[in-house]
Amino acid sequence: MTKRPVGRPNSGFTLVELLVVIAIIGILVGLLLPAVQAAREAARRMQCSNNLKQLGLSLLNYESAFKKFPSRSGGTGPYFANTGLGNSNRGRRSGFIPLLPFIEGNNQWNAVVAGDVANNDPPEGPHAWRSYAPWNTSPGFMRCPSDGGFVNATRTNSYAMCAGDMVESLTNGLSGRQARGIFGARPSNTQSVFYTIGSVSDGTSNTIAFSERLCQQNTPVRAQNPPTVNAGQVEYVLGVHTRVAGLIDNPSLCRTVTDGRYFAAGSQVQSRFGIAWQDAQPMYVAFNTVLGPNSPACADGGTWGDSTHLVIPPASRHTGGVNASFVDGSVHFMSDNIDTGNTSARQTLTGPSMYGAWGALGSKSGGEVNSWSE
Repeated sequence: MTKRPVGRPNSGFTLVELLVVIAIIGILVGLLLPAVQAAREAARRMQCSNNLKQLGLSLLNYESAFKKFPSRSGGTGPYFANTGLGNSNRGRRSGFIPLLPFIEGNNQWNAVVAGDVANNDPPEGPHAWRSYAPWNTSPGFMRCPSDGGFVNATRTNSYAMCAGDMVESLTNGLSGRQARGIFGARPSNTQSVFYTIGSVSDGTSNTIAFSERLCQQNTPVRAQNPPTVNAGQVEYVLGVHTRVAGLIDNPSLCRTVTDGRYFAAGSQVQSRFGIAWQDAQPMYVAFNTVLGPNSPACADGGTWGDSTHLVIPPASRHTGGVNASFVDGSVHFMSDNIDTGNTSARQTLTGPSMYGAWGALGSKSGGEVNSWSE
C-alpha cells in the first residue's frame, strides 16, 4: 500500500469552502441582475424617446408643409352628422393619421386616402372607430418597448397628444373653438380647429406636444360600459375612473378614488387607451397637464370611451416619470414630482395655468414664466 506523503494536503474543496464560493457567486449574481435590468430599461427608454423624437419632427414637417398643426380630431364629415354607417370619419379621425406621410408612412396614408370600394369604405376611411384595413394596424413607432400592455399590434398606441391644461370639454373644445394646447378639437357641425406655430407664444421649447400613456389592453375593464372593480384589481395608471363629479372645479378629487396604487373597491373604471390610435376621443389618444405624470385618471361621467371632462395624465413604466416631445422637436424626461400648482382650482380659458410648471408646459399661450427643469 502506498502511503500519502506527510504534509501533503487533500485535493478538492472542503464543504465550507464550497459553500463560501456558492455564496459569493450568489451575491455577484444578485448584484448583476439589477444592473442588467437597469441597462435594458435604459435602452427601452432611449427607444421610446426616439419614437417621440420622430413624432415631434413629423409635427414640425407637417406644420412646415401646411402652415398649421393638425387638429387632434378631424377628417371627413361633421361630428354629429347623421351620415350613415360608414361614409365619413364623422370628424373623429385622430391627428396621428395625417402625420403618417411625414414619418415614413406614405404607403399607409395613401391606403387610408384611397378608400376600399369592395368593402364600401369611402376615401379617407369610414367612421373613425370602425374597422378599416389601412388603419387596423398601427405603425411600430407608436409603441413604447417598456409598455407591456399590448396583446397584439392591432390599432395600439403608447403615445398621446397634449390636450392642454384644462379638464373641461376635451372632446369638442370649450365654447366651440377653444383649446389651451396646440391640438384643436373638432366642434360639432363645424370645421376642425387648427393652430399655427405663431400661436405658441409661450415658446416652442416650453410647450409639450406628445407624451406617453400606458396601453390598457391587458386589464379586465375594457368594456364599453364601465364595470365596478374590486380592491387591487386595476392600477390607476391603467384606467380611467368614470364617476368623479366636480372634476372641472377640483381636479384633485381624482386622487381620492385610489388606495395609492389601485382604484378603490367600488370604482367604475374603463381602460380604453391603446385600442384605437385612429380615433380622436380624448380617452383614446390624449392627455392633459393637470395632475402630474403617473397620477390617477378620472372622468365626470361617460361610456364607450366618450367621456368629455377628464383628468388624464401621461403614464409610463419608466422609473420616476415619462418622456415628452415638445413643439420644437426636443424630447425631455418629465418627473412625477414636477410642480403642479393648485390642482384644487378650476382652470380659466385664458391666462396663466393654475397647475404650476406642469400646467404651463401644456398651455401654448398662457403667458407663464417658464420654471421647469429635468
